[in-house]
Amino acid sequence: MKSRFSKFRRDCEFIHKLAGTQSKVHFRSHDSCPNVPARPMIAIPALDLRGGACVQLAAGSYDQEVIRIPDPVGVAIAWRQYGFHHLHVVDLDGVSGHGTNTAEIQAILGATDVQVQVGGGIRSGDMIQRYLDDGAERVIIGTRALEDPDWLAEMSTLYPGCIVVAADVRDRKVLSHGRSRTQPKLVLDLIEDLNGLPLAGVLVTAVHREGAMRGTDLPLMEDVADVADFPVFASGGLGGLGDLRALADRGVAAAVIGMALYTGAMDPWVVAEEFSE
Repeated sequence: MKSRFSKFRRDCEFIHKLAGTQSKVHFRSHDSCPNVPARPMIAIPALDLRGGACVQLAAGSYDQEVIRIPDPVGVAIAWRQYGFHHLHVVDLDGVSGHGTNTAEIQAILGATDVQVQVGGGIRSGDMIQRYLDDGAERVIIGTRALEDPDWLAEMSTLYPGCIVVAADVRDRKVLSHGRSRTQPKLVLDLIEDLNGLPLAGVLVTAVHREGAMRGTDLPLMEDVADVADFPVFASGGLGGLGDLRALADRGVAAAVIGMALYTGAMDPWVVAEEFSE
């Protein structure tokens, strides 16, 4: 495991190097494809926080880290220098209830001019207000949004266009409480219930594909995009430009990308050029 972790850490050194330079150093990738027209879908790098560090988790695990970078602000700046205009920041400690990374999130919000959506353990109006006041563009809410529809309706009306509902999905079933519980409704039923609320969107994570970089669940994402009256953010399993183009063709508004960008499976220069507004 140590050698595998060291390899991933070496793969991620480009982020640190870029944070201190404006030079554009492409790395070679099978995804590199010149002269591809821009697409309306947005690619958003994921920046997951645990214990004050930026981490990426092993496929199928909520605890095992395979990437750990101690400078999350540097990572945020690096993604901006690649050309991304959005970031997806999640407080994993907030999700688990074992602390928070509020100071790191505030530092990220203050360090770049990108649009940041923040999530992870947000369960009160005060927390929504605080992150918006700190400069977040959107706030992601999972468990309470799923279990307290009246509260969600109130919050989405109070903060129109600012709230993204997070739905972690496996076998079309929605998970909550750090994926430890299964909700009674299937994801498409949930989307129909959410239609009509002034949401910024819904984030659908294909949990069964997450971290593996073998492609997302396209039928799932297509069905959600067909039903939803608001933007759909897709996550889980993305491994190449072909995955992004397939999502764009199916009407998905944004794709949140983690492991594929951190390991270099996707060339961030190419991704940002094709899928950045």
